[in-house]
Amino acid sequence: MTDERTARRAADLLPEETTAGSDDPQTQAEAILADSDEREEHPGAAPGSFRENRTSDETV
Repeated sequence: MTDERTARRAADLLPEETTAGSDDPQTQAEAILADSDEREEHPGAAPGSFRENRTSDETV
């Protein structure tokens, strides 16, 4: 993870992240980006998530 990427994320916290407040936006941004990277690498890694592989014929 690059320092520039983390700095941009820390500067652009979402409204709900800003409202919640943070003593250390840099560390908060690092944690958010690490979680995002993990989900990109392993889409099923998020709690409660799963991937369905259905064809359009199998949908409602």
